[in-house]
Amino acid sequence: MKIFTSLKLLFLASVLLATACPSSATVATHPSSGEKLAAQQVFTYRMGAEPPSIDPQLVEDVEGSAVARDLFEGLLTQKADGSLAPGVAERWELNPAKTIYTFHLRKNARWSNGEPVTAHDFVYAWRRAVDPKLASPYAGYLELTTLKNVSAVIRGEMPTTALGVSAIDDYTLQAELDAPLAYFPTMLVHSTTMPTPQKVIEQYGDSWSRPNHLVGNGAYVLTEHVLNERMVRVRNPLYWNNQNTILDKVIGLIIDDESQAYNRYQANELDKTEVPTGQFKRLQKERPAETFSSPRLCSYYYMFNLDKAPFDDQRVRQALSYAIDRDIITNNILGAGQIPAYTFTPGSTANFSVPEVALASMSRNDRIKTAKALLAEAGFGPSRPLKTTIFYNTSEGHKKIAIAISQMWKQRLGVQVTLQNQEWKTFLSTRGAGDFEIARGAWCGDYNEASTFLDLMRSGSDQNDMRYKNARIDQLLAEAKTLADPNPNYAQIEQIVATEAPIIPIYHYTGVMLLKPYVKGWPHQNVEANWYSREMYITEH
Repeated sequence: MKIFTSLKLLFLASVLLATACPSSATVATHPSSGEKLAAQQVFTYRMGAEPPSIDPQLVEDVEGSAVARDLFEGLLTQKADGSLAPGVAERWELNPAKTIYTFHLRKNARWSNGEPVTAHDFVYAWRRAVDPKLASPYAGYLELTTLKNVSAVIRGEMPTTALGVSAIDDYTLQAELDAPLAYFPTMLVHSTTMPTPQKVIEQYGDSWSRPNHLVGNGAYVLTEHVLNERMVRVRNPLYWNNQNTILDKVIGLIIDDESQAYNRYQANELDKTEVPTGQFKRLQKERPAETFSSPRLCSYYYMFNLDKAPFDDQRVRQALSYAIDRDIITNNILGAGQIPAYTFTPGSTANFSVPEVALASMSRNDRIKTAKALLAEAGFGPSRPLKTTIFYNTSEGHKKIAIAISQMWKQRLGVQVTLQNQEWKTFLSTRGAGDFEIARGAWCGDYNEASTFLDLMRSGSDQNDMRYKNARIDQLLAEAKTLADPNPNYAQIEQIVATEAPIIPIYHYTGVMLLKPYVKGWPHQNVEANWYSREMYITEH
């Protein structure tokens, strides 16, 4: 194992010292818009929770992904509207059989320690992601890409070297698929496919992503990380497109209480935060230039643990789903344009047609009547009430929704509900271990295609915390990968899920935020909500 030379360490230290404090904007006006830039290019925003990890191959949440997009860059990235843009790869081509992608890497891409970013770094990262030894929560993501031999590698039946990725030379990467997958390039924006520095990881092990160790290839470097308090990143002068980056410093303050975050936003301690639950309409009137709501590629749902009785009974799950009035939640509790959900996949998903499921067309009275009958058939009623616990991660919004749903269940079905909230990391651990009966869930698409949602219903999915298994769904998902129009398969899957109810879709998100009017470059049009600090800037205020 090689370690950095003293000269390289000295070089890295000088780079970090030079960027540790924000400097005046390098130009007085924005080169494209002509807007006058603020002297201090610092963006401070609320992070709702401490990310479980910022290691690209271990990231599993929205907050960690946002940090990873600043610190690392994959083969491809996105424009403000969500369309693909070159990242480390300048261009790529596809063979006639549409199973081999060849990516040509830019030669001016550098790690933050000055070393070149090569195709070998991507090979290492992708093999690392599927290595059973790492146990990445997102190993299954690469399985969705249909990379050659990926499933066998994940199961430990083949070595990681058998994975369908190879370096033809230092600047040419080849990815071989088991079958054509039209949306494969869109999947390469995700953090799991970003390169990671092998020598640094081998030198520092699990601590490699700490500020004094981390080496990235993104537009920013991590200079400070105080657990459950803040994460700070500053411009990386060795980033290949640094000359077009304007923000000097990005500060993420970890605040789990949305009301506290709002108060700090009002005090100008934050440039961005989420709109407190139920306050959107008021704030839209009071702060119209700062209050935003836009479609998101996200679904909010409750999941059942099918390994625990009585939730192994389809009738119980259906009854609880039927008894929830989604309109009350979206209109009275949230009130920011959220869409009541009866399918898991949102209508904002590219090329997806939302199927009509029976529950969506029923009247409120018919739903309640059906729910009562189903629960009675399952053996529950006034003399034997159903008792359960709803788990959710600490949030005022999640609490309000849980209270509303528990009241609906109690009033309509006599269900006795206990509410249990946990800090984010603990909650993820509890849910992943199956130590729950009903738990809050939310899924934001990793790429803009329906399979990013429906794969959670696959028997072997890493994200299938419900322990749900349906052979027909597994078959439909496998077939969909090679179909010119997979929508009929997706519609069938949604119908099965609506019938068997391993989850309760509750609403489809809108991106609801408060953003200071002097912050420019936020990608409101991107339904995936992938934002990049390098595309943002602060105008004079």
